Amino acid sequence: MYLKKIKKSILLLLLFLSISPNIALAYSDKIIAGGQNIGISLNSNGVLIVGTYEVNNTSPAKEANLKTGDIIEKINGNKISSIEDMANEINKNKDETLKITYIRDHKEKQTTLNLYKDENGIYKTGLYVKDSVTGIGTLTFIDPATKKFGALGHEIQEQTTGEIFEIKDGTIFTSKVTGILPSTDGSPGEKKAEYDKSNVTGNVDENTIKGIFGNYTANIKNTKTYNVAKPDEIKKGKAQILTVLNNNDIQNYDINIIQINKEDKETKNFVFEITDKNLLDKTGGIIQGMSGSPIIQGDNIIGAVTHVVVNDPQKGYGIFITNMLEEAEN
Repeated sequence: MYLKKIKKSILLLLLFLSISPNIALAYSDKIIAGGQNIGISLNSNGVLIVGTYEVNNTSPAKEANLKTGDIIEKINGNKISSIEDMANEINKNKDETLKITYIRDHKEKQTTLNLYKDENGIYKTGLYVKDSVTGIGTLTFIDPATKKFGALGHEIQEQTTGEIFEIKDGTIFTSKVTGILPSTDGSPGEKKAEYDKSNVTGNVDENTIKGIFGNYTANIKNTKTYNVAKPDEIKKGKAQILTVLNNNDIQNYDINIIQINKEDKETKNFVFEITDKNLLDKTGGIIQGMSGSPIIQGDNIIGAVTHVVVNDPQKGYGIFITNMLEEAEN
């Protein structure tokens, strides 16, 4: 009887182990390093209020307790996801009030917004709104097995509110660098670029503090892969960044890793300084648009450029590549 109980316990244990979920991450041990300049367009999850104004000395937004940063989800009970949707709901409205459902601090709220006529007899909401953002950055990686990509190494914020831009979806597309505004102490420079929204190379489904992520849809031209370095494999000393400073030409530039912070779980995982004279002569240091540039050490991809040290633009921060890959798998 005792032996039967032991056998039953062993059987149950084996059964439990066999149905336990496999929590191993799915990203590849070898990935393609990016470096190319990309255009980015993100569509908001709802319509974002980015400012308010008065109509005939009255603030409709203040009356309704609506603020910059609120996200309008519904008007009169109907879901909206664009400024066009919002205009259609306002135009078909027969009253001078709108029932607004909005999000603030991740909580759904409701209010009533009064419409007021301006001097031309046109109804106004007193709201400045936005439903998309567009910019440039650098592609960090493509996983050849899954075709997932990551870029930037940090979130895209809405410029007016300074908050992370909550997205419904988005795209990346081809871009070329047309000029450089160099960095100076206290003033980061930037890449000047042109982009072609019609030449889409990927779909974005996440905008997080560790970058933007999605599925790469274009043909992969660069098939060279690098080993994915774990944090404890990263060493202080020489490394390189891959980035574009002219047209579509990806170049390697020398850097020196001077500090590694393995306890940081977010984005500023290590500090580096640029040592490449050619890069410094052209940019003065880290510039806007360089975020996401992959960082290579030997045969390993170790991370990506994320932020510049504003008062010392020759120095910057990097994020561990494993942090970005784990985020891409979420």
